[in-house]
Amino acid sequence: MERFQVPLFLGALAGGAALGLAAPGLARPLAVLVDPAIALLLYATFLGVPFGELRAALTDTRFLVTVVLVNFVAVPLVVLGLSRAVVDDPVLLVGVAIVLLAPCVDYVIAFTGLAGGARERLLAATPLLMVLQLVLLPLFLRAVAGPGVSAVVGVAPFARAFVLFIALPLVAAVVTQLASRTRAGRRIEGASASAMVPLMVLVLGVVVASQVHDVGRELGWLVRVVPLFVAFATVMVAVGVAVGRAARLDTPARRAVVFTGVTRNSLVILPLALALPPGYELAPLVVVTQTLVELLVMVLLVRLMPLLLPVPDK
Repeated sequence: MERFQVPLFLGALAGGAALGLAAPGLARPLAVLVDPAIALLLYATFLGVPFGELRAALTDTRFLVTVVLVNFVAVPLVVLGLSRAVVDDPVLLVGVAIVLLAPCVDYVIAFTGLAGGARERLLAATPLLMVLQLVLLPLFLRAVAGPGVSAVVGVAPFARAFVLFIALPLVAAVVTQLASRTRAGRRIEGASASAMVPLMVLVLGVVVASQVHDVGRELGWLVRVVPLFVAFATVMVAVGVAVGRAARLDTPARRAVVFTGVTRNSLVILPLALALPPGYELAPLVVVTQTLVELLVMVLLVRLMPLLLPVPDK
């Protein structure tokens, strides 16, 4: 399955889209499965992380500074420039700004691992990314979309995401590793490690199937933001490669920098978009559209990363 993971992921995206469009009544039940599926995916991902190396990852100042510069200096500048294309439509502007300004803290770790990136270092950077985006997002939103939007940004969605997607799967993975000395623990660890690709297929299929119908309904209006999201991903790949090289990081760390720059915190940001004041009811669909575009980009990056950042010959 690992050998054919990219075709499987593309099949999951296509299958999810077909199911969501053919049976829109399944969208709400499938949406309930999104959070548990991602939590299981992160649990399987964390099982492959050598937790003994996390202490070293936490002291990797060069990597942490690089990740912060990419996400909180380069990204806001890129978003400020790209968002001018929709400055005439306040709803599109707010949706684009609120989703692109927040770095992902969940499935980016799984994709980074699949692409041969330094997932343990990215995991170590997660608390810092969570705190900084919580503090800086209102300021960035004010600069990009105006003062009215920053007032609705709250702590609760970020705290919930940290507990559900990071803390609980991480604790469960540590307990499983400690229990791996027993026969039952070894079976669980082995089964979870081999479930990485099927779990990613599940996440991709469920996310797309639960959201694609609503996006399709407003496609004529949303089509303006699709090129912006593609352009953002393209620019941030180039930025991540250049900054990682300038920081003299090793290849796995450079790959992690690219993924953290490209991937956004859409599943956490969606509740914030839903909490926007009257007049912005369609802004959540902009967030969902970014998720669909990003998932396709992530699948392609898993295949392209060895070409963009090959491992140097020894």
